[in-house]
Amino acid sequence: MDAERFKRELLPYHRKMFAVAYKLMENSNDAADLVQDAYLKLWEKRDALEHIDNFEAFAIATVRHLCLDQLRSTRYNQARDWVELERAPDPSDEEQTELSDKARQVRHLIRQLPEAQQQVVRMRDIQGCTIDEIAQTTGLQASNIRVMLSRARKRIREAFLHYT
Repeated sequence: MDAERFKRELLPYHRKMFAVAYKLMENSNDAADLVQDAYLKLWEKRDALEHIDNFEAFAIATVRHLCLDQLRSTRYNQARDWVELERAPDPSDEEQTELSDKARQVRHLIRQLPEAQQQVVRMRDIQGCTIDEIAQTTGLQASNIRVMLSRARKRIREAFLHYT
């Protein structure tokens, strides 16, 4: 595949690729970096792309896999936790400190969930994605997403009540 065809076939999906990356990464800079990484990966495999029937699905799947790999990375999660700590509210306000502690506890409980449940909870409850958007991004069935959400929320609720 030459450069012109590569541009013609894949660049139209840039916005969708970025949207998927942003929903998963929750950060526009990380999303933009991962989309660029996806283009690089696709370019490196350009000869194999000749046999792909659906460029859009392949490009989006590539971005999704790169995002999930990044989210699984210990180094990425440590850096992300550090940024969250830097953004912590001023501890002089007692009420805000209590809310921050509870939010931190919930984030910790979410990280204890199985990976698929973590992703679904973040997308639905934190990012506000619809069930259909989650299904499109993750490739899961809507009924599976609802079950995963229910189970994840129940685990979080029970663990949170146990701590308080």
